[in-house]
Amino acid sequence: MTLERFIKVISGFCAGVVVYLAAGGMYLDAKGFEYDGNGNFVLMRQAQAATDATRKIPINYAFPQDHVLGSDKAAVTLYEYSSFGCSHCAEFHLDILPALTREYVDKGLVRVVFVPLPIDKNSMDAALLAECVAPDKYFSFADVLFKKQRDWSLAFRPQKVLKQYAALSGVSTEKADACLKNDKKAEKILRDRQAGLSDLGISGTPSFIVSSKSGNELISGLKPLEDFRLVLEDHLAASKQ
Repeated sequence: MTLERFIKVISGFCAGVVVYLAAGGMYLDAKGFEYDGNGNFVLMRQAQAATDATRKIPINYAFPQDHVLGSDKAAVTLYEYSSFGCSHCAEFHLDILPALTREYVDKGLVRVVFVPLPIDKNSMDAALLAECVAPDKYFSFADVLFKKQRDWSLAFRPQKVLKQYAALSGVSTEKADACLKNDKKAEKILRDRQAGLSDLGISGTPSFIVSSKSGNELISGLKPLEDFRLVLEDHLAASKQ
């Protein structure tokens, strides 16, 4: 290959990379992502979280109700605002939630509502694919995503790995591709995320709202199992008065 030909090939390749990155940037920007300057795309646009964790949340606040575990008749609801790419979220979901499920959810005392709050593009893709699975498989698919978090988050092609997990839950490749491009689902996830930041004072993942007729209480960050028990017991006691 002549030097002139070599330069043309390299120039064409570089131009292609620039176009690819520009197109990718526009796509991510349309989905609510911004470049943080450290090599990452993060969900930051219009996302200035409130710092007042003691803010009063209206008793009749309209929380998302898309992914529910437990009875609708439960006196207390635990809203889990979580990112599939967050290690502390995985710790709660895999280590603490099973105990809460045995002690409260299975007994009809508490129900859990999972609200995806993606923190980067990979966790956004995971959240979109989770929307593809059958409703009765959502929490089991969430378990898989958290158990395999390191595998897909560190993969060279994380989207490909995520689609393989979705396939095991009955989602075809064609359906998975369509879900990843579903703007309505993406906008819903981003609206719920923004509402959590601006309305509820959520400033990170995981975050939780314990809701009952006595009010709504924000729990920021991962806490020990006993802390969740104490808060839930307080709300259950208040709901009996």
